[in-house]
This record gives sequence, C-alpha cells and structure tokens, in this order.
Amino acid sequence: MLVAGQKDMQQLDQYTMERIGLPGVVLMENAGAKVVEEIMNSLPLEQAKIVVLAGGGNNGGDGFVIARLLADKGIKTLLCVLVDVEHVKGDAKVHLDVYKNRHLPLFELSKNTLENLKKELNIADIIVDAMLGTGVIGAVREPFSEVISIVNDYGKEKLVMSVDIPSGVSSDTGKVEGVAIIATKTVSFVLPKKGFFLAEGPRHIGEWKVVDISVPLLAIQELGLTLPILITKTLVKSSLPVRPPHGHKGTFGHVLIVGGSRPYVGAPVYAAKSAFFSGAGLVTLAIPENIYPMVATQNPESLLLPLAEQDGHFAEHALEELLSRLSTFTSIAIGPGMGRFDGGERLIKNLFTSLAKQSIVLDADALFFIRNQLDMIKHYNGDVILTPHPGEMATLLNTTVYEIEANRLDVAKDFAVNNQVYLMLKGHRSIIATPTGEVYINPFGNDALGKGGSGDVLTGLITSFLAQGATPIHALISASYVHAEAGEEQAKIFSQYGVTPLDTIDGIRKELIKLS
Repeated sequence: MLVAGQKDMQQLDQYTMERIGLPGVVLMENAGAKVVEEIMNSLPLEQAKIVVLAGGGNNGGDGFVIARLLADKGIKTLLCVLVDVEHVKGDAKVHLDVYKNRHLPLFELSKNTLENLKKELNIADIIVDAMLGTGVIGAVREPFSEVISIVNDYGKEKLVMSVDIPSGVSSDTGKVEGVAIIATKTVSFVLPKKGFFLAEGPRHIGEWKVVDISVPLLAIQELGLTLPILITKTLVKSSLPVRPPHGHKGTFGHVLIVGGSRPYVGAPVYAAKSAFFSGAGLVTLAIPENIYPMVATQNPESLLLPLAEQDGHFAEHALEELLSRLSTFTSIAIGPGMGRFDGGERLIKNLFTSLAKQSIVLDADALFFIRNQLDMIKHYNGDVILTPHPGEMATLLNTTVYEIEANRLDVAKDFAVNNQVYLMLKGHRSIIATPTGEVYINPFGNDALGKGGSGDVLTGLITSFLAQGATPIHALISASYVHAEAGEEQAKIFSQYGVTPLDTIDGIRKELIKLS
C-alpha cells in the first residue's frame, strides 16, 4: 500500500476528473457513500443521533453528501455548516443545494451560536468531522478551532469519525498547529495520508480505513508519482528469509555482534539473544573482556569472544584478534552497548577496512563514531544499514532533533541516497529508506517498546535476517514489523508499562509462528 500527501491527492483527483472524465461531484458522492457505509457499521445503537460538522470546501462537500445519505437511511441526522452557506462554491455547493432542496435539517453557525451547537453535539451519539480535510495549512482559524476543542472535550463519550483526515492535522507532515480533532476512526479516500504516520498524526487518527471512490491507482504510475510504501503483513510475509527444511546451522548464517562495555552489559546480550531466537544459525558476541563473566552467565546461546579492554571499553587494538576471523561471519552488527571512548573512531575504521562484503548494521554509539567517516561508509563494498533514533540522526547530520522530526520522510530519504546506505529512522512510526530513494513506513508499534534495550533487540533481529539470506530492505521490512508487533502483543499480557526487552524477544518468536 502506498501513502500520499496533499499534492499527490490533488494530482490524482485532477487526473480522474480531467483525463478520465469522472466529475468532481461524482467523486464527492462516492466519498460520502463510503463514509456512510462505515458509519452504519459503527452505529452504537439503532436510534443513534448523528451530527455532521462541515466546512465550506471539498471536505465539507463530502459532509453534505454524508448527511443526506444518512437521512435517506432514516438516521436522525443534523448537518451543521460552520461557514456562511453563501460562501460555499464548486462541487460542494452542488451537494449543499441538493441537501437544502430536500429540506433536511440544517444548522447554520453563521445564524446561530456556538452554545447552541454545543447542545446539539452534547446529545449526539456520533460526530462526523468533515470540516477541513487535507486542505489545512498552518493554524486552524475560528470558528473551527473552538468547535474542534468542543468535540475533543467529549473525549470517549462520542464516536468521532473523521472524513479523509482529522481536521487540523497536516496531511503531509502530521503536524498540529493549535488544535486538531482526536478521531475514534478516520475514513480516508484512495490512499492513507502521510500525516497519519508522522509527528502528532498517530495520536489523532484513531483506527483508520482506506476506501475506494473510483480514483484509479494506475494513475500513480502514469503521473510518475514516487510515494512512500506502507509496510503490511502481506509485504512482511514476502520479505522474511526462506528457511529450507533441510537446512542446518551453516545454512542460516553466522552473526557477529560487536559491542558492550562496563556500563552497558545488557545491550549486546539483548542483540545476541534476539539474533539467535529469530533463526540465526550461529551467533558470536565480541565484548570487552572485563564484562565476560556477566555476559557468559546471561547468554549461553552465543559463542563469546572476549577482546582487550581499557577503562571498561574496547581497547583501540582490541580488534586485532578478531580481524583474521571476519570472513567467517555472514552479517555483522556493531555498536550495542559499546559506549563512547577515545579511539572509537579508529577502531571502527580499522574494522571497516578489514571487512569483505558482509552486510553491516551500525547502531548506538557506532553511529557516533562514524559521524565524521561517512565517506568510508559510502564507499564500502557491501551493504550498510544504519538504525538511528532521532537524537542519533541529529548527531549524524549535525542538526537538532526538532529539525529531524519536522521532516522525517525527506531526512531519511536524502541521507540514504546521499550516503548510499540503508537507513531506519526509528520512532513511534519508523521510516526506512534505501540508497535508491525508496521510502517505507512502519505503521505498527506502541509505547511498550519505549525503553532501553528495545533498539538492541531490533538490531539483533535485522542482523539475524541478513544472516539467513534476506536482502537489506527485506531484513528491515520484516524486522521492523516483527519487532513492533511483538511489543504490541506482549503489552496485552504485561501491560505497556511492563514489557522488557526479553519479553519482546519472546514475542518475536510468537510473531514468527504467525507469519510462517
């Protein structure tokens, strides 16, 4: 499934109207009818009362259709127009005139008061938000901002259904300036919108569903649109590495995890366990020798390679013992729990210059150590995957977290293309970008994963899938989904407060059963 922004949808609508010849009033009728189908499936009771809040643009036009079709079904419906009806133009005016010609119930805010509107909303069972749609730019103006605040005050008392996107949420960035509807459900047309998965968007859209209104998806290719790809369960199933039934431990690869330090003993253990319990044939954990006893007791599944240590971290010459063995590993992860120390940049450089063409995953403080060596990464003969959270991404680009979060899609895409790496920009909705400019969005996951160690589990999972033969993009797609779903499912058992990295690893095994 693809994801669209405001201009993308404008081009698709224009293509449908001008090149195919399907009028805008017909698209509006189709859109309203589809929303009504969803409303009828969601009625909390047979005698529900519905209030449709409509603006004066195309989103409001959808609302006019919705109110009329609901009335035709015998549902007690009140259409509340929040702008002067004389200012409604175009296709929306056609449908407003039809509604008025039917003499159906109409509340005009320009001739009434907010207090009276509040009374109508108070007795409604369902509130339909058809106020602003994808056209919002900047802060929401009055009277919409106050109406949105009133609707949100009802919280969970009402079923609030937004048409296309919650009013006040930017369809391109997910940003909310001031206020935005907090929807119970969003019914979106043709494609989900970028804003569903960015910034504040995920907190406002509620459950979401995409419906067809006769805009042909083949137009995307004809128009030459390059759209982000939404990760789905179907895509994940086709991305998982295939395990031949006759395989043995050599078939499924040998993972190397390089990490750990005196303060961060758990991180490399989580990464190694995640790799082993997600199917890697062998896992070797290279750690500073001072933490060997603690790691050995926690991680009997892995082969352990203690290396020279200085002040609780790897010594600069620590990798000398490892370099001659690098060719035996299928995929390598560097960074979990490594910490920051003098000589770290040189250690990473020595490691890279000794590698063959294995796929490499860089995480945690390995990202800090390569921030000034991106040319080395760019010209590496194998595939390189970086998995920064927003703070680490800001360090890589010498900017602020605010700048990263304000433009996640473009930041990820530009970095991946410019540095010829695969990038997973982690967050509530992680973004994956490829060296060729493809962008993927992971719509899964919740705050159960918001604690130390979760990223290390993800690193191990990616490295494991690489070792088992997955391409970098397939490893990232499948690992991001499995990791997120594992956290969500384990939260149902342990609560979103109580999921630990080890719980997530156990959840990964359960998710892999579902996908197999």
